[in-house]
Order: sequence, then structure tokens, then C-alpha cells
Amino acid sequence: MPPVNLRVVALGAAVTAAVLLPLVATAEPAGEDGSLWKGLGSGPRTPEATVPETSAGTPSEPPAVAPAPSVSPDPPAPAVSERVARCGPELASPGGVEAQTCVLNEGVDVWARAYYRNATGQELDAFLTLMAPGGRTVQVRCAVPAQDEPGTCETPRERGAGTVAAYTGVAEFAGTDEAGSTPLLLRAGSNTTDREGS
Repeated sequence: MPPVNLRVVALGAAVTAAVLLPLVATAEPAGEDGSLWKGLGSGPRTPEATVPETSAGTPSEPPAVAPAPSVSPDPPAPAVSERVARCGPELASPGGVEAQTCVLNEGVDVWARAYYRNATGQELDAFLTLMAPGGRTVQVRCAVPAQDEPGTCETPRERGAGTVAAYTGVAEFAGTDEAGSTPLLLRAGSNTTDREGS
């Protein structure tokens, strides 16, 4: 081979080596520890979203919101009727009869009641009258035993026609004498003194 051709081949090989060596060095740079750049799968990683864990080590779920309890309005309380009484004074006869007469009202009902004590030693008759507005009256007869114990006598209840003040109650106590007559021993009527009835 002529000397010129060897020189050209040698020059071409030198140029090729000069071009290829930098490319190999750039494609595979070595780290300080001799390993390849870890960006091909084992390099710095993008932070991932973390899920909080409970004390047991399991991911905690957001607390469930309990539905508000349904509250139903309380039913209205039934109306309570107050009992009112208009009573006269407590009266006593010389013979031993004590009595007091009242007109009572509760709701729409009105009636008369007489409280008594019979210390006469004989059985008596009590006549209790309820006088309503318009001249209408209701009367009952009650037997009063011969014993010194408190007792009551009352008329049937009726639907009121006006205020209690428009009603009057009168109780009359009578006994039987030796002649067979029935003398009046005591009359007790209601008046305008108000108190709560029992």
C-alpha cells in the first residue's frame, strides 16, 4: 500500500475516535459512587399524597355526620278547669246544727253544696236549693243522720247560664218535734265571698 493511503487511513481513524469518545462519555456519566444516574427509575421521587392512619394502622375515614334527630312538637296540654266556690258564712243554731252553703263552678258545670254537722241528737232533713238566673230553681232533700260527724248535701250539676255570681244556694235544716211538726232549725245561704272549692 502506498504511504499516502496509510496516512489517510490513520488520520480517518483518529478523527473517528475523537468523535466517538465524547459521545460515549456523555451517554453514561458515572456518579461519585460509580453508579449510573438514578433518574431512570430510582432517583428522586415526586411526593405522593399520604393518607392519615388510625392508631390501629388502618387509614382513617372521615367521621360520619349523624342526621339531626327529628323533634316533634309536644301535644298541647289539656286545659285544666279550676273549681271555684262562692260560699256563705258558717252558721250554727242553738240546738246544735252547723252549716255552710256554697255555689260551685267547674268548667261549664254549676251546682250547690251544703257542709253540715248535726249535734242535735236527732235525724234531720236538709233541703238544698240552687236558684239560677231567670227564676229557675233546683232542689234536693238530704237526710242528715243523728251523729256529730261532718257531711255534705249537694244538687245535681247543670250547665251554667251566666257567671257563678248569678246563682244562689240556700240550705234549710228542719227536725221533727213532739207534735209532729217540722220546725226550721237553721237556714244557711251563699254570699259573695269567693274561695277555691274542694
